[in-house]
Amino acid sequence: MSASLHANANDVPLVLNTPFSIIKTYGKPTPVIHHYFKNPEKYFEPIYIIPTNNQAFKNYNIVLIILESFSKEHIGYFSPQNKGFTPFLDSLLQQSLVVSNSFANGRKSLESLPSILSSLPSLMDVPYILSPFSSNQIKSLPYVLDKNGYYTSFYHGGTNGTMGFDVFSSMAGIKNYFGRWQYPNENDYDGNWGIWDEPYLQYVKTQFDRQPSPFFSVIYTLSSHHPYKVPDNYKNTLPKGKHEILQSIAYADLALKKFFKAASKSPWYQHTIFIITADHVFGAHSDFYFNKVGSYSVPIAFFIPSHPHFKGVLNTTAQHADIYPSTLYLLGIKDTIFSFGRSIWDTTTSHLAVNYINGNYQLISSDYLLLFDGNKVNGFYRFSNDSLLQNNLLNKDFLTTQKQMEDKLKAIIQTYDYAIINNHLIPKIK
Repeated sequence: MSASLHANANDVPLVLNTPFSIIKTYGKPTPVIHHYFKNPEKYFEPIYIIPTNNQAFKNYNIVLIILESFSKEHIGYFSPQNKGFTPFLDSLLQQSLVVSNSFANGRKSLESLPSILSSLPSLMDVPYILSPFSSNQIKSLPYVLDKNGYYTSFYHGGTNGTMGFDVFSSMAGIKNYFGRWQYPNENDYDGNWGIWDEPYLQYVKTQFDRQPSPFFSVIYTLSSHHPYKVPDNYKNTLPKGKHEILQSIAYADLALKKFFKAASKSPWYQHTIFIITADHVFGAHSDFYFNKVGSYSVPIAFFIPSHPHFKGVLNTTAQHADIYPSTLYLLGIKDTIFSFGRSIWDTTTSHLAVNYINGNYQLISSDYLLLFDGNKVNGFYRFSNDSLLQNNLLNKDFLTTQKQMEDKLKAIIQTYDYAIINNHLIPKIK
């Protein structure tokens, strides 16, 4: 995949030499195309036209903040029993538009970027970034924004090359990557992953001050990753809680607070949309967050400082794959994309979240969870009133809803397999 650092994403297959491709794909499991329907587009259409938005935030900057391991369980706004570890984020979410049912598409950091930037959920045994298909042609959110005049950048304090972030962001169309090697003070290295969040986010703010507008920038935090260390000067001042991750969550929250305080004084701040999510769930310690719904539950929220009334709770289901089309909708950019997500403001479609792990697929709606092993449905739950998934309704109640969700999930799987294997991830306009 490193070829993408030296070529346009769409030219990567031409740059990758055959021996490299063989070595890279050797031993990696590859998907097979499931043939459920003759016309899967009857149940799911991947070609998505961004709806018209007559109240768009045209040419606003976009800052996409991906918080490491910030599951809803660790955030006081969603989990009052954990109040005290994220006081700043709690207050920020009170001033944001927060999606009520929001989910990651994967369980690993590696799986988050394709889902968020390219609307590609993780439906293989290997993360897309590590798969034999990682050099497929894609039309991602940064690519579209670049073509619409946006400066694009990615900030992650980790050592360059960590988890392939630098390579995938380049393939997705991001022109400027800033990692540990671009950071000016190695004294801020945490000894494990990269630069501590607090100084790194201050550096990001300074970089934003220098960027041309409009800009699209990703901030991917780091310090709340295992081994959950915090700087020595905070070990006795930040709350620790019962679980080791919580003090590092509190540290990341403090770093976020100081970033927003500094950013609020910059001229670009009032003309910016902040999109806040987490890469995945980690460190679960309650029954719900161990189950098949809670283990994907991460925040998705939108904060627009210049529009204080753009806040509250949006009662819908959203997934990481929805961030790409939702961002284009907010900005009023009309385009046709290949997407497994939808704008969360699109009232003409159903809103769902799709996941895969260890050979099993699942589809989440506003009320229901459907479990599917690739051949048959083996679970159907109304999690809205059965959060611990104790009552399997399979073939008992709500049969119409069960069948609709089964058909939708099968069509998504078939479409995904075909598109990935045949390198058809760019819309072909009929």
